[in-house]
Amino acid sequence: MQRLKTRAQFQAVMAGTTVSRTAHFALHRIALPAPPVDEQAGARPLFPVTDCWIGAVLPKRWARRAVTRNAIRRQIYAVCGEHAAALPQAVHVVRLRSGFDRKQFISATSVQLKQAVRGELEQLVRRAAS
Repeated sequence: MQRLKTRAQFQAVMAGTTVSRTAHFALHRIALPAPPVDEQAGARPLFPVTDCWIGAVLPKRWARRAVTRNAIRRQIYAVCGEHAAALPQAVHVVRLRSGFDRKQFISATSVQLKQAVRGELEQLVRRAAS
């Protein structure tokens, strides 16, 4: 499993299709080999390795505190790593599309928040894998 690193990689995937959605997350995908080339890097391919690529987009609008964004990001990479064999060899971006209620999940790293995030992410990945 490879991770997305550059802005151009994220932009290429976000222009692709949304393959799965839950209440708080959306999964975007483009197939490999992807034709987009990073113009600034000297015509190198954006995704040089044919593998399952994963990226996470967590806007501050939906998760204000950095500790919350980092906890959710760790859950995204953990769940995608566990289910990488089931996912097709493509480029995927998991995007947080709405916030979790701060009244229900008071602590940014509470066990309840982690369980809710993990449950939704597993549902998101299962839908995308089928």
